[in-house]
Amino acid sequence: MTISQTPFIFLLLLFAFFTPTHQNVSVSLSKTTLSKSGDSVLIQWSGVDSPSKLDWLGIYSPPSSHHDNFIGYKFLSSSPTWKSGSGSISLPLVNLRSNYSFRIFRWTEAEVDPNHLDQDHNPLPGTAHLLATSDDELTFESDRGPDQIHLSYTDADDEMRVMFLTSDAGERTVRYGPSDDSLDDAAVAHVERYEREHMCDSPANASIGWRDPGFIHGAVMTRLKKGLRYYYKVGSDNGGWSKTHSFVSRNGDSDETTAFMFGDMGTATPYATFSRTQDESISTVKWILRDIEALGDKPAFVSHIGDISYARGYSWLWDQFFSQIEPLASKLPYHVCIGNHEYDWPLQPWKPEWATMYGKDGGGECGVPYSLKFNMPGNSSEPTGTGAPATRNLYYSFDVGSVHFVYISTETNFVQGSKQIEFIKRDLEGVDRRKTPFVVVQGHRPMYTTSNERGDAPLREKMLEHLEPLFVKNNVTLALWGHVHRYERFCQLNNYSCGSVGPVHVVIGMAGQDWQPIWEPRPDHLTDPIYPQPERSLYRGGEFGYTRLVATKQKLTLSYVGNHDGKVHDTLEILASGQVLGVNGAGIKAVDSSSGGAGEPGVIGDSGESTFSWFVKGASLLVLGIFVGYVGGYVSYARKKAGTGNNWTPVKSEDM
Repeated sequence: MTISQTPFIFLLLLFAFFTPTHQNVSVSLSKTTLSKSGDSVLIQWSGVDSPSKLDWLGIYSPPSSHHDNFIGYKFLSSSPTWKSGSGSISLPLVNLRSNYSFRIFRWTEAEVDPNHLDQDHNPLPGTAHLLATSDDELTFESDRGPDQIHLSYTDADDEMRVMFLTSDAGERTVRYGPSDDSLDDAAVAHVERYEREHMCDSPANASIGWRDPGFIHGAVMTRLKKGLRYYYKVGSDNGGWSKTHSFVSRNGDSDETTAFMFGDMGTATPYATFSRTQDESISTVKWILRDIEALGDKPAFVSHIGDISYARGYSWLWDQFFSQIEPLASKLPYHVCIGNHEYDWPLQPWKPEWATMYGKDGGGECGVPYSLKFNMPGNSSEPTGTGAPATRNLYYSFDVGSVHFVYISTETNFVQGSKQIEFIKRDLEGVDRRKTPFVVVQGHRPMYTTSNERGDAPLREKMLEHLEPLFVKNNVTLALWGHVHRYERFCQLNNYSCGSVGPVHVVIGMAGQDWQPIWEPRPDHLTDPIYPQPERSLYRGGEFGYTRLVATKQKLTLSYVGNHDGKVHDTLEILASGQVLGVNGAGIKAVDSSSGGAGEPGVIGDSGESTFSWFVKGASLLVLGIFVGYVGGYVSYARKKAGTGNNWTPVKSEDM
């Protein structure tokens, strides 16, 4: 060996020493093709030397993604055999219109980066030491038909809109009819798409958050007969057809109204990712599916009042959300209004000097995915001031049975002189109370709440100034709000005072997200404020759940169902005369709103049985299994234990 060769050989040895060798580690898949979104693949590995609790599996789509741009991750320690150097993880995955690949990394305690954190301030795993990459890629069947099917009402009583997603812009159709073997009517779908440059900032327009959003199709089924079950499927002969779904059309002759209502649900993922996900959303969907079974052939709809997917710029979470709600939204119209996590960003055009609460909650999406992935009645929109499509689905209304429903936007201009307040004024003044004796207004940020009093105070003041007089003057029955991730029912309110004038306000943002302190102290959150309960707050619930609205021309009933047991924990009844009833242990009784007082959890007595007996009976018809693939315990446990001896606990914030 010559002296001149020595530096070269030394560099080769140095490169070999520091370059990860993973020829002894293998990653294999139980299958390379999935038939539909939500199907599972078993990922197996072997040959990991000296396994560590910080070894992790990265999930990538597309496979060409940089190491740091994973979709999600699972620690190998979630497999019971991980200490042997071998193991397996089963993952249900949604179709992202691109293949998946999987990589195993070693992450050491010395490499924990306190500046590289997820949304809960937990360290994200490092990618310096690649151990193995899956030899095969995972794909989806190309002719399985569209994904993410969801329904919504249009402005016409005899129509139903269906929307869905595909990987190309080819022509798609909805076929429909009164039985599953006679889908003789058809409508061609309109197609739209948004691009990376339409996102206003990172992570939505960066490599870490942007993924191909696919092509969004929408078609309208027309000339539907009243209150009839229709069957439908979407797709094409070339691209494949969905399975056949069904829904019950609106019946303008019926006085009955049924709706499932909540805010702030989000979605659950079978892996950890950059943004907090919402495991409780699984239970919300599960219990509503139970109630849908109990409905039989009665029409109903779902109302999700803001903070829809909590994607926050990580686009695959929108895919996860629509895959999760498809069992609901393919059966019932799924209606939404815009929340801060769909819209807010400093670059948005409307941010008055008092609007200190408008921040970076939208993750750089600036309302674009929300605006194109849904198509609500009406034609409300606001320009973005950029080349992006206008923000849509802001405010609209429709009638169902005996109730007139109004949706508003708390994120865009609603003060005097705005298009929105003019719409609200005209709409409320035009309600025919003989046809719809009850009026329900819904928006994201609450006009009244006894939690998070600081951040949204300026907005609440403007709502009280500009919106409450319209609500009181036009005898709005009920005002429903999200944003605060708990349930709270108030008395009839006008300028913070209980009385017989003004709507009953109810906060229903408890469907999945958990940034909000519960009403009682928690040993692991000693610094969280405990908000006092004033007399105007009649009931506060600390459990996740949703509400069921059932109305006739004589009475409207709103029930709060807890996810922990599927039972009713609070009930409000309002008569067409305007008299407000409530629950007090033994059953329904009249409530003197002027006296205030905190309500107690009640059990529906004889007077409430007739309204909900069909729910109770229907509950026994369907027993839903445990969502095995979506259990989040392993992720939570592993992330808390995966450091240098510290227990990382998710930090709750006021960013709702």
